Amino acid sequence: MTDERPYRVVIVSGGTGDPSTTRMLADRAADRVGALAKRRGRQVTVSTIDLRELATEITTALVSRLLGPRLEHAVELLGDADGIIASAPVYKAEPSGLFSSFFHVLDNDLLIAKPVVLAATAGTARHALVVDGQMRSLFAYLRTLVAPTSLFAASEDWNVSALGQRVDRAAFELLLLMESGFAEKVRDESWKSYQHEFGSAGGTELDVDLESDLMRLATGGSARPRES
Repeated sequence: MTDERPYRVVIVSGGTGDPSTTRMLADRAADRVGALAKRRGRQVTVSTIDLRELATEITTALVSRLLGPRLEHAVELLGDADGIIASAPVYKAEPSGLFSSFFHVLDNDLLIAKPVVLAATAGTARHALVVDGQMRSLFAYLRTLVAPTSLFAASEDWNVSALGQRVDRAAFELLLLMESGFAEKVRDESWKSYQHEFGSAGGTELDVDLESDLMRLATGGSARPRES
């Protein structure tokens, strides 16, 4: 990045409790990103999307593709984000349905190349592989840039120094990815890359309107809602 504005970090928390250990883990990572950035002469602003507050609108969007006002605001936050910390509770060996459903209703192009730290919490260490085994594949499909270090905390991990070390490492990786400006460079070229996927001559012989509803659906996006 060439400007000196604060980095915009968005937390997506799937925790349903209040307080929530899922939110606590994400907050801990965000605090470390802010502290590390300050040492390097930059500021960080943190916004939080609490999915428990969006449960009804997420359900509506799943069946109708219509976004309510809170969900639209969440989409705007993610669209403007420089980095994301996505934290999910684990139930029955997979991320919560609420967490997964939220990312299922997003446009597939919204998060292209955005740096992401993945985090999960559970009552037992038996779920530790859920982050890398299931969450990482979801975010790979969304074409995000996932930090190498993921975070997982079971009930017994909160007072263990190893968790703090992983939080530090993940926070530093997220900061470096934001500093690189990689996301902006990729997103500037993202629609151009689609042009090479149509036709036998790489698309050069076709005049394709990539912003039409049909082509947005064909490339994994969603149609725009019709004006009434």
